[in-house]
Amino acid sequence: MTELTHLRSPAGVAPGNGYSHAVWGTGRFVAVSGQCAFDEEGAIVGVGDPAAQARQVFENLRRCLAAAGASFDDVVKLTYFVTDVAHLPAIREARDAVIDTARPPASSAVQVAALFLPELLVEIEAFAIAADPGESPDRVR
Repeated sequence: MTELTHLRSPAGVAPGNGYSHAVWGTGRFVAVSGQCAFDEEGAIVGVGDPAAQARQVFENLRRCLAAAGASFDDVVKLTYFVTDVAHLPAIREARDAVIDTARPPASSAVQVAALFLPELLVEIEAFAIAADPGESPDRVR
């Protein structure tokens, strides 16, 4: 069984806006490589549209997590690489559609000069702690 603890406002630290300052738990560590807005055939989704790209990125993250026996409930850390911080509201909207906003993962956002293709606007990686195989899928919160 996986038990995650989310600390949104540690003593002496300003509360995070949409993220927890610390998350910890027990279980199997899952690292998901940075995902970009590619469809199943490798075509870029949403050229010039940060909201469409963010939705595709979170769908790719969901698929990777599922393949590892995890879900967004198991995510403890998201790292955002964006070509323009002005895209963050669209990215947060896509994020909030898939995570428990009352228990958000820890997060970091970094503005980068470019990603590996000029059409890409965002890349997101995830770390999760999932139940060990064979354990009950019930979550303790």
